[in-house]
Amino acid sequence: MVKINIRGVIIPNDYKWYYDWFGEDSTCPKDVHSILDTITDGDEIEVYINSPGGVIDVGSEIYTALRKVSDKCNMKIFIVGEACSAASVIAMAGYSEMSPTALMMVHCVSSGARGNHNDLEHMAEVLRTADRAMCTAYSSKSGMTEKEALAMMEAETWLTAEEAKKRNLIDAVMFQKEEEPESIPLVAGPLFRLPTKEQLNKVKNMADCQGTDDNAIFLREKAQATLNLKKIIGGRRK
Repeated sequence: MVKINIRGVIIPNDYKWYYDWFGEDSTCPKDVHSILDTITDGDEIEVYINSPGGVIDVGSEIYTALRKVSDKCNMKIFIVGEACSAASVIAMAGYSEMSPTALMMVHCVSSGARGNHNDLEHMAEVLRTADRAMCTAYSSKSGMTEKEALAMMEAETWLTAEEAKKRNLIDAVMFQKEEEPESIPLVAGPLFRLPTKEQLNKVKNMADCQGTDDNAIFLREKAQATLNLKKIIGGRRK
């Protein structure tokens, strides 16, 4: 079992020393690649996410690395705290489950700009393009259209596990039990078996045959008793 933690802010490789120096949680592409480089086809991988997000191109690199390896390994993603912004993009890389106490947040890409109106208008267009690029992760995972994904981002949408599942952004809510299979009737012992429908029909046809001899009367009485037994057991199953 290979375990990958996506914790803290999502940062470029050359910022990692800074966060490590202050003992703050962070994840860079090198953290993930160093683990993925050791796996072989068929390995089981568990990815645990608890991150407020970070730099979008770094999130994209980690998403791409996980998405690529998911084709040859059994990978599961678990959102255990929060998966916000760039971290929510990473969560789209494969099969995912979300803790019922966790949160997911998606929003538009943000940045800073200065200069004249041309500079600001150019930056606005760059951000729109980045939004369209990022929303492909949500669309690919959930099946929603680009328009639906962008609307979700525009609204800065916060999602519980149940809400994320309804939008198909995750595959399951952790700890939820699967539906119980339909119960079968209790029997008195392991050798007891109810007659099949084929057997019931065969005996019923025999009972409906004409005749007043003792054998015909016996068969009719036996068939009626079988049908009565079926009704009794059927009533108990309701």
